[in-house]
Amino acid sequence: MPLKMKELPEGERPYEKLQMYGPKKLSNAELLAIIIKTGTKEETSLDLANRVLLLAENINKLQNIAVSDLKKIKGIGTVKALQIQAICELANRINLPVNNLNMQIKSTKDVANLLMNELRHKKCEIIKVIILNTKNKITQILDLKEGDTKEVRIEPVQIMQEIIKVAASKFIIVHNHPSGDSSPSMADIEFTKRIKECSNILGVNFLDHVIIGDGNYKSILNYREEEFVWNYLTLIQKISEWT
Repeated sequence: MPLKMKELPEGERPYEKLQMYGPKKLSNAELLAIIIKTGTKEETSLDLANRVLLLAENINKLQNIAVSDLKKIKGIGTVKALQIQAICELANRINLPVNNLNMQIKSTKDVANLLMNELRHKKCEIIKVIILNTKNKITQILDLKEGDTKEVRIEPVQIMQEIIKVAASKFIIVHNHPSGDSSPSMADIEFTKRIKECSNILGVNFLDHVIIGDGNYKSILNYREEEFVWNYLTLIQKISEWT
């Protein structure tokens, strides 16, 4: 019969270990067990936490697990699943700048720092638009559309309609690649070209299109042409090998 939490040595119980040694000494499972609070007759909260992390594959993907999938784990009901989702969202918010409104964007790195933690582990592509004033300070961040694992379908005219609605002086488009590789595809580059053409017609300053990967990012407007050509030729070679 498995040991109950209170039967474990004091130094191995998550709550007591946290109190004795501080949070940095606890494993991911132990920290999650404290959030989950209670186990079942068969398993401790630590056992449940380990099974949740096994489902997530790694701690960074925990935020992507739906409540319905968490509830498939015996011992994880609606309340526990929502507690897990809440702590993931809280962690995301802690990692955001304290006040991103009025934050001045000076480089692509500023854009990446702003949205990396939010987008790097998403399972689907998400497109956002950062609205800036004449001094490059953020006035709004628009969540435009969510796609699937490979693409997010949105027409340039839809984006420009949103830009017009908020009377933007300048804007930056941001989307993520769930694969973790921020290298732009041909579709990304063509889409950016169309946005640039539309913005020129409307007289709105389109500053950049930034792709977020897993810890890496690319600016399409600053993406070196020779680098793209090399990646494209590599892709063509791979396709020929497959066929």
